[in-house]
Amino acid sequence: MKILLDTHIWLWSLREPQHLGSRLRRELVNPQNELWLSPISTWEALTLNSKGKIHLQEAPSLWVARATAKLHEAPLTHEILLVACQLELPHFDPADRFLAATAKVLDLTLATADRRLLNLRSIKTIANR
Repeated sequence: MKILLDTHIWLWSLREPQHLGSRLRRELVNPQNELWLSPISTWEALTLNSKGKIHLQEAPSLWVARATAKLHEAPLTHEILLVACQLELPHFDPADRFLAATAKVLDLTLATADRRLLNLRSIKTIANR
């Protein structure tokens, strides 16, 4: 399975793995699965750091290099942006739109705890269970 990590899933896997459900933890360590991350998640993490909601223990450039080293980088393309604008989501969080569109366009399974994304029928998801 090719799994796109929602930002909170990625951050929990790095900082608070106890928040991950046992099934999702198994999928994340399964060597047959590919783990993917969108640059949007990196942007969200850096934004959280600048707002003081999380605290990076090292310079952002070092943290990003370390935190993304084992992940496939999902591209942010014009096609993904167009799909993001067309998605029917019950809210307008741009990051969620980009992540859902990335999963759809690249045929990835989005790992998330966000019920609004889990209920989106146009993408494959895996719940944090």
